[in-house]
Amino acid sequence: MISHAYKKEDDLKYKENLKKKILKLKKEKHAVIIVHNYQRDEVQDIADISGDSLALSQAAVKADAKVIVFCGVDFMAESASILNPDKIVLLPVKEAGCPMADMVTVERLREKKKEYPEAATVCYVNSSAAIKAESDICCTSSNAIQIVQSLKDYKEVIFIPDKNLGRYVQQNVPCKKIILWEGFCPTHIRVSKEEILKSKEDHPEAEVLAHPECNPDVLSVSDHICSTGGMFNYVKASKSKEFIIATESGMLYRLKKDNPDRKFYVPTERLVCPTMKLTTLGWVAHSLEAMEHEIRISGDIKNKAYMALERMLRVSGEKSGAVLAGY
Repeated sequence: MISHAYKKEDDLKYKENLKKKILKLKKEKHAVIIVHNYQRDEVQDIADISGDSLALSQAAVKADAKVIVFCGVDFMAESASILNPDKIVLLPVKEAGCPMADMVTVERLREKKKEYPEAATVCYVNSSAAIKAESDICCTSSNAIQIVQSLKDYKEVIFIPDKNLGRYVQQNVPCKKIILWEGFCPTHIRVSKEEILKSKEDHPEAEVLAHPECNPDVLSVSDHICSTGGMFNYVKASKSKEFIIATESGMLYRLKKDNPDRKFYVPTERLVCPTMKLTTLGWVAHSLEAMEHEIRISGDIKNKAYMALERMLRVSGEKSGAVLAGY
């Protein structure tokens, strides 16, 4: 009788074979593989460049490659296409979207802009190219406060789409009226204040690092509020040896890998983004082999979205190709 029992060794062998295939295809296609911090561990392992959303798109500008395989979600691949119009940008899984980005539409945003004609529109990079094209300027979670502060000629700001990041900006820029959009990250809102407090009780020596997409009550009991890029920098500089990480759980893989002498905990097992986990080694290999699925932004949307991104870069003192601490 033949046993069909699952063996861990078989899975490891399968993944290693896929990694070899991807490496071969990458060389043949003259491609670079760009991987977001929230991706599966094994996908992070094949990254040529890893990091947060806008940082990855900008890093791709410097990459000596004809093809960019973007292991993330659709709005990230769109930004990569906008900033790299001479390169082919592939998204391995076309269904890998962002629920928060889908919470704002062009039609509803135009209505909101008519309601507040004197307001500037600030767009979080976690949004579609079409929404960026309707905005005055973009921001990341690391530079959102700086971007809003820079709008000297505006007393009102429509902030889209994340209301929690918008509230965080409002607390830090009280001289502006922030008009919030009712958007949110379904992953970050899963963690509760009670879970943070319980985790602190279980790990009393640990510092709590929380992403500003978390709910305000979670942020109120956190030790440090920062983007994913900011978390890496904070851990590196901190004297603490233990950290509770309130963001998508994929972050722990690289944090542990880069800081083997530190301990990291998640306050809840629910901090998992399902669309970030859609990309597998198999889909990456297929994407390279079949050259699917190409993301290309063109016309007015590309030009206007690029302007919103470029304004942000000028304000924050960055240049195209620089690595930003964004999402």
